[in-house]
Amino acid sequence: MSKTYQVVGVGNAIVDVISRVREEFLTEHAVERGIMQLVGRDRAVELYSSMGVAREVSGGSAANTIAGLAALGVRTAYVGKVKDDQLGAIFAHDLRAQGAGFDTPPAPRDHPHETGRCMVLVTPDGERSMSTYLGVSEFLSPADIDEAQMADAEWIFLEGYRFDGPESHAAFARAIHACKSAGGKVAITLSDPFCVERHREAFLAMIRSDVDLLVANEHELKSLYQTDVLEWAMGRAQAEVPMTACTVGARGAFLMSGGRRVHATAMPARVVDATGAGDLFAAGLLHGLTAGRDMLTATRMGCIAAAEIISHIGARPEEDLRRIFAQEGVA
Repeated sequence: MSKTYQVVGVGNAIVDVISRVREEFLTEHAVERGIMQLVGRDRAVELYSSMGVAREVSGGSAANTIAGLAALGVRTAYVGKVKDDQLGAIFAHDLRAQGAGFDTPPAPRDHPHETGRCMVLVTPDGERSMSTYLGVSEFLSPADIDEAQMADAEWIFLEGYRFDGPESHAAFARAIHACKSAGGKVAITLSDPFCVERHREAFLAMIRSDVDLLVANEHELKSLYQTDVLEWAMGRAQAEVPMTACTVGARGAFLMSGGRRVHATAMPARVVDATGAGDLFAAGLLHGLTAGRDMLTATRMGCIAAAEIISHIGARPEEDLRRIFAQEGVA
């Protein structure tokens, strides 16, 4: 008997505020280039007021993955914390409009924090520099985890960024127990090298005991295993995790399982905005895996989805990914 959901995501609920800026803007406003930095509410307000014209769309790393999966026709749902405010309504509407379920109870209007938002500053070369105010997203708790929903999922997909939260580890533990007790599988994305630095031991403990699929880029994987040698890091992951996907930028991606390793080349694409490339790689990969595709085909699907995302502003697909998969012979 099939389960209601093929993939349920758990992670941040963030509204992305995306703006094109000059390179000098980063220096003038002390924004570190090419990474995600956590900021407080006052800093978020300061940056927002300086950005100029911006586009607001629901985001968050795992939420982008779930939205991509929903666009591909995968049965999905998402768990993330928003507030009962304007940005919270935007997040919920956008995700549901993609076809994903979203029923996490919002924080009340009198909560001291607001719905989280990420200021995504896109420079002319397509690189994105992110300043994230987590807001109420940081306070995802075990009470927000519906154990019946987790048990009714083939996969759950956990967001590494959510390790930054007082009760998030306990929320993940509840989700994992419910899912695995019902025969489901667990995937996690490492999200960011600095996130790995902050929570390395917790990541390693979870990966070694509960994770069936680890998704990372080369920088995150090297950070996890504290090495500058990617081959060594991939070897460690291959020995510790049933399946590991490692993206390597313009060189494509690797997928490793047991004694087997495949490599898919990156799809040619003009880089307009790199936001969400890893998130949509994960969507394409999980789509392939849930559809029963072989390792190389699933990895190619990830690379194709990533190429579509970096060709335009924003982390949600604008083209029909299923049509592109058919054109590339991986449908």
